[in-house]
Amino acid sequence: DGMNVLFIIVDDLRPVLGCYGDKLVKSPNIDQLASQSMVFSNAYAQQAVCAPSRVSFLTGRRPDTTRLYDFYSYWRVHAGNYSTMPQYFKENGYVTLSVGKVFHPGVSSNYSDDYPYSWSIPPFHPSAEKHENDKTCRGKDGKLYANLVCPVDVREMPEGTLPDIQSTEEAIHLLNIMKTNRQKFFLAVGYHKPHIPLRYPQEFLKLYPLENITLAPDPWVPKKLPSVAYNPWMDIRQRDDVAALNVSFPYGALPDDFQRQIRQSYYAAVSYLDVQVGLLLNALDDAGLSNNTIVVFTADHGWSLGEHGEWAKYSNFDVATRVPLMFYVPGMTTSPVSQGARVFPYLDPFSHTGGSAPQGQSKKVVELVSLFPTLAELAGLQVPPVCPEVSFGVELCTEGTSIVRYFNVSEGKVEEGKEGCGGTDRCFNEDPVAFSQYPRPADTPQWNSDKPRLKDIRIMGYSMRTMDYRYTVWVQFDPSNFSADFENVHAGELYMMDNDPNQDYNIYNNTSHGWFTKKILD
Repeated sequence: DGMNVLFIIVDDLRPVLGCYGDKLVKSPNIDQLASQSMVFSNAYAQQAVCAPSRVSFLTGRRPDTTRLYDFYSYWRVHAGNYSTMPQYFKENGYVTLSVGKVFHPGVSSNYSDDYPYSWSIPPFHPSAEKHENDKTCRGKDGKLYANLVCPVDVREMPEGTLPDIQSTEEAIHLLNIMKTNRQKFFLAVGYHKPHIPLRYPQEFLKLYPLENITLAPDPWVPKKLPSVAYNPWMDIRQRDDVAALNVSFPYGALPDDFQRQIRQSYYAAVSYLDVQVGLLLNALDDAGLSNNTIVVFTADHGWSLGEHGEWAKYSNFDVATRVPLMFYVPGMTTSPVSQGARVFPYLDPFSHTGGSAPQGQSKKVVELVSLFPTLAELAGLQVPPVCPEVSFGVELCTEGTSIVRYFNVSEGKVEEGKEGCGGTDRCFNEDPVAFSQYPRPADTPQWNSDKPRLKDIRIMGYSMRTMDYRYTVWVQFDPSNFSADFENVHAGELYMMDNDPNQDYNIYNNTSHGWFTKKILD
């Protein structure tokens, strides 16, 4: 009675996956999941940094409602006592379990990953996690460094393992306990890679010879990019190998060969992640749970790999806000699965060739804030009500909308709705929109531009993405009362997807924006 949920959330993973059309990456296990899933090719995070994004999709509220734009407040104290997605499942009879990085650890989840509200037992964190930023990367001189690019011999690592390996082992252990207990479960598994440092087992480099690695298609800072929009990637500048390059702040470019190495290691880390996902899904098969478990796979945001002369997240561009999102729902995205059937046999990225196409694919623009109502609907729970305009006092509501309605409609049928609309307004209004936002301390790049603390925020970039465009306005923001002044616009960006898919040519200044401004204020 009721499906289990396996919720896989990855740190900093942009959709460089075979199932998203990437020709270079080896991701056979995630692609295999996609081949049985509904895959959303236009899914966006609400803020491109870990804690705000995670609190947003786990509560189903936008950052302006959680009031978390940094890492330093707990929404239940600072904004409102909002119920979370795992809490809702727990209150509906599920055993809720957290492994690895699900909530961002620290004050933003009350130093407890929101236990006991969200979880039935205290969350598991891999013991090797504490070594993430230690000097464990061997340099050419044989010494150890805290590098960005960090392929390692796992046997030499502290404790002889890596955090994601431990998380997979614990998640498999919990699956087997749940199988024995026959209890309905909501198991969230949070993987660290490809978050920096790019520390992964060195054998994965073999999958990506450096000569096959290209630079980003647009590795320059766009001429008309407002300075407020640029993120100066301070976190990677602080790694030993990047610091040694002495790149000028904020716009100096990394050397081409090093850019290729970062891209190579990002891909290698994705294949290492794919192996973990493959082992986890294979264990779901082994436990005989693939026929009654919904699997969701997504990330908290993307990561720029040199596009626009930028690295890391911390921006409103697609490379930072777009995420993979797929839902495996037995009997819905696949024909009914018989008990004990092998749906997810483990595939070795070193020997497996050939990709697999997604079972279903939607190009509809969707948001991570919609995960909560979507999962509730898929699991047969009552969908939480839509939040009122101001919802600080409302414990259970959602600012997203369930996207289950996009699951079984062929793209052709969806488009027909556009034909009979009178006037552009109504046509446009039927187009789904994803909203993202990013705070800045000043109009020009500063040392704290990537991660300003609340008290230092002076400007908020509100960004709106549809199938056709990305429109962003950077407006005055007052952190003392969380108010944005849309009359005081510092800068703007407008990119048209048809002829500028990489968002390099800002046409904000040669466009009249009355219509866009009205839309973003709605």
